[in-house]
Amino acid sequence: MPGIGIKTAAELINSYGDLDTLLARADEIKQPKRRENLINFAEQARISRELVRLRDDAPTPLPLADLKRTERDMDLLADFLQAQNFKRLLTRIGAPAGSGFGTGAGSGQAAPAIRSMGGSPQPAEATTATTTAAAPVPPGETDYQLITEIGALESWVAEARKQGYLAVDTETSSLNAAAAEMVGVSMALTPGRACYVPLRHGGAAVTADGQAGLALDADIVQPTQIDFDAAIAVLKPLFEDPAVLKIGHNLKYDSHVLMRPHNGGIHLTPVDDTMCLSYVLDAGRVGGHSMDFLAGHWLDHSTIKYEDVCGKGVKQVPFGSIAPEAALDYAAEDADITLRLWQMLRPRLATEGLTSVYERLERPLIPVLADMEHAGITVDPSILARMSNDFATRMDALQTEIHALAGEAFNIASPKQLGEILFDKMGLKGGKKAKTGAWSTSADVLETLAAEGVDVAARVLDWRQLAKLKSTYADALVDSILAETGRVHTSFSMVGASTGRLSSSDPNVQNIPIRTAEGRQIRTAFIAAPGKKLISADYSQIELRLVAHVAGEQSMIEAFRAGVDIHARTASEVFGIPLDQMDGETRRRAKAINFGIIYGISGFGLARQLGIGQGEARDYITAYFENFPGIRGYMDRIKLEARETGHVETLFGRRIHIGGITASNPAQRGFAERQAINAPIQGSAADIIKRAMVRLPGALRDAGIEARMLLQVHDELIFEADESVAEAAVEIIRAVMEAAADPVLELAVPLVAEAGIADSWADAH
Repeated sequence: MPGIGIKTAAELINSYGDLDTLLARADEIKQPKRRENLINFAEQARISRELVRLRDDAPTPLPLADLKRTERDMDLLADFLQAQNFKRLLTRIGAPAGSGFGTGAGSGQAAPAIRSMGGSPQPAEATTATTTAAAPVPPGETDYQLITEIGALESWVAEARKQGYLAVDTETSSLNAAAAEMVGVSMALTPGRACYVPLRHGGAAVTADGQAGLALDADIVQPTQIDFDAAIAVLKPLFEDPAVLKIGHNLKYDSHVLMRPHNGGIHLTPVDDTMCLSYVLDAGRVGGHSMDFLAGHWLDHSTIKYEDVCGKGVKQVPFGSIAPEAALDYAAEDADITLRLWQMLRPRLATEGLTSVYERLERPLIPVLADMEHAGITVDPSILARMSNDFATRMDALQTEIHALAGEAFNIASPKQLGEILFDKMGLKGGKKAKTGAWSTSADVLETLAAEGVDVAARVLDWRQLAKLKSTYADALVDSILAETGRVHTSFSMVGASTGRLSSSDPNVQNIPIRTAEGRQIRTAFIAAPGKKLISADYSQIELRLVAHVAGEQSMIEAFRAGVDIHARTASEVFGIPLDQMDGETRRRAKAINFGIIYGISGFGLARQLGIGQGEARDYITAYFENFPGIRGYMDRIKLEARETGHVETLFGRRIHIGGITASNPAQRGFAERQAINAPIQGSAADIIKRAMVRLPGALRDAGIEARMLLQVHDELIFEADESVAEAAVEIIRAVMEAAADPVLELAVPLVAEAGIADSWADAH
């Protein structure tokens, strides 16, 4: 029915019981537009119901008893496959008799492979909606094999093809995928049975008794291993075979490593990722998603640590320098544990109703992010060097001012010395001591002092900001440039935030300040390659638009539909000022309220942000809710949902577990309630941009436009395209981003993507 989406429809049916009752009482609906649609389109609703209603009296061509599932006729199947010339499938099913198909995850035999909704082969027990999660197979006796002959590797590959899935893990020289050299690869076919294939182990230390080790007095011998190119010739067809599922933990890393030319130029597909499975199933509920944590949490198993094999601290050696025999158990265990976790976690998707979140949002994003990390972005070191010098000069000037205000020289970077200056020597009020007895000089403390007119606190805040920009970006970004490519290759984390948001590291491109001139200046160093342009595409006020949608707040919905300045509209409603008389300060206050409400801001928080009294701030919030009652209704509903279920959901079904929502401690409970209010909004925005990211590479490719997605920064995407096609790329990018919620969600407000084209990120944004 036009104008009524999924959530509104559910609320109406829950209120009135059924469609007929709702339509009969449509004139009771308070919202004029909704009431009008229910009356005008009543017959359309009844017809739509008939179209989807399942008949329980439909005639069947055969008695139901004859339609039960029967055992597969292997002879008949083999004849059919032979007639169709499906040679690979013939190999996969094996001989008609004694084909070796097993009974489940713990049997040590392969489960029959069938297709999931994502198109990848899965074990049968992972795809039945009524099944329960398989009991974890605890690590016990293991059969780990070191593969040093090509024939043995070919046998493992053949068995993997026949089975249709395997667990994979790479061992490398670096945690930085862009710079990592693959040292070896491990594979697991059944719980407890795995192998390690050393590929680039160098001279290894061997002790006098012939054992591999790290002894300083050991002889150095060259290990026996398969020639790298020969091994890749066998592994690449398997790793790229669309009929064989590759299971891993944080496969984005392995995918990036493998696609680099010196590591084989392999495009790993299709994939399943146990880290992403854990994240979708248990975000906010378990203490982490690393393989080591999950092995302990679910399998009650303590994994072999890297330090156990390669040593610690200054004595630690590269993985490739240890003997393959010493690497075997560590490397093979990674693949083995991954397979065990997968067999336990995968079936939970269906039983817990989270299949679509994983299949439509997380899994397809893995290769997209790997490609983005592989592409990287050009950074101009000369611009950064000039910034670093400028920041240093300004820091020196601020230091002189601070020392003059303090009456003596001291180390501004030392919290202890700064606290003693502010609260012992200068006697400023409002100081707090930590358990150590030292004065706190946190940003909150300094901001409070600065707001009270304490100049030295304001200058220290300025000095700290410049120091962070200099060390974290102006200096560190230069060190992050990969010599091989001349570009910076950040690493995106898919499990860093429970709401579904991505985070980045090495370097962290998502925390570059945008509200300060200095922060924006950093972005000028991110530039397009010669002959290219950078494109920045950003969702406009996406979280506020989603608030309007979930709250059903008609005033906000109409403003977004009409393209009205939402902050000016809010100011007009809350403060009673006509739009044509709106001043900048009033609009700024309304903007702070709009965004603050999303995060459950208190009167104290708003007062501090706007520099006003708490009473005035509370009055603003009260007036806001009086003018936008739908938002208060949403907040009450979502807190109740979190208390009753322990979690909240995004508009696309992502489940975010909220700890502490029923805590007796008011502060802990209040924090959880604010999280419950914000998480569905922030999470839905994250889901929408992920949907766009998954679709964009194909959309650009289908349009014949060579443009690469390079970065994601919350609601913004950065692309690089040939100058000649940049304008055409923008049209495709905006269209895909603005339709990203379709067809799953019919939003009450339009999504708007704004895009710019320039030579630098700063100018494009």
